Amino acid sequence: MKDSRKAVLTLVQIALYAALFIVLDFISSLIPFLQMPQGGSIGISVIVLIVASYHLGWKQGWIVVAVALVLMPMTSVIYSVNLLDYILEYVVAFGVYGLSSWFPTFNVRKIPIHTGIYVSNFLRFLIHWFAGVYFWGLNWEGSLAYNAPYMVATTLVCALVVPILIQRLALKRA
Repeated sequence: MKDSRKAVLTLVQIALYAALFIVLDFISSLIPFLQMPQGGSIGISVIVLIVASYHLGWKQGWIVVAVALVLMPMTSVIYSVNLLDYILEYVVAFGVYGLSSWFPTFNVRKIPIHTGIYVSNFLRFLIHWFAGVYFWGLNWEGSLAYNAPYMVATTLVCALVVPILIQRLALKRA
């Protein structure tokens, strides 16, 4: 009985995190200065994916990502040149957020440093940078110039907001 209650609670939490991702993704799609002209944006919605990973653990965090990606076309324009590009730039790139809790958290002068925030955003940046060259036909510098601004901004937003949310919500790592 206790295991089934925990399973139901986990399913509800996964659904709530995925729904919150979609709401924030929709809100960010309405704010023009957050959007890049050919896809990509300052990702306020990925905050939810990182928090879910730290709260629920990497397995359930990745399930949140999977559910969010299924729902994402309802709120965002999907920019992709083919199926392989979609898999790389959406499934893999967003999937790394589900794995954020794999990476340790350090305290520096009583301030938690969640390395998963930085690693997951850096991996996503590398994926988009590579895809810009391989799929979109940009040179390395052009892809860097296009993808770096919104990914650096996304990383900064996550670095500021995620630790506060984890602390305020008193989330314990699964």
